[in-house]
Amino acid sequence: MEKRGWDDFDPGVILFSFEKDKKVTDIATTEPENRPYSQSNSFSSDQASGWRVEKPIFKQDLCIDCQFCWIYCPDMSIISRDKKMVGVDYDHCKGCGICVEVCPTNPKSLLMFVEAKEEAEALAEWPEKKKEEK
Repeated sequence: MEKRGWDDFDPGVILFSFEKDKKVTDIATTEPENRPYSQSNSFSSDQASGWRVEKPIFKQDLCIDCQFCWIYCPDMSIISRDKKMVGVDYDHCKGCGICVEVCPTNPKSLLMFVEAKEEAEALAEWPEKKKEEK
């Protein structure tokens, strides 16, 4: 398949996630690095996250491993092993913030920070648990 830029596709075209000739039977148990992604999938591009302005930072001790972030991430950028969230694939994360929106913990185990912020600095700024009002 020839490589095409984002502006080379016709409006309304369907971009398949996986190669047509390779059948994917159980995507949930196939690790991202072993999936037959098509050339039009953002996972195949190493420049997909170059325009990201904010990124999600993960604080593991707040995570309840609900997997909502993994399920809802449109780019499969949440790294999950054995049903436990282990991190974010920043090579493919676009910074959309969906993972933060669906996180149910208080405070959230994922928060958006500016791209340039170091992880240690972001973790030091994490908010405290909010008191529930009665």
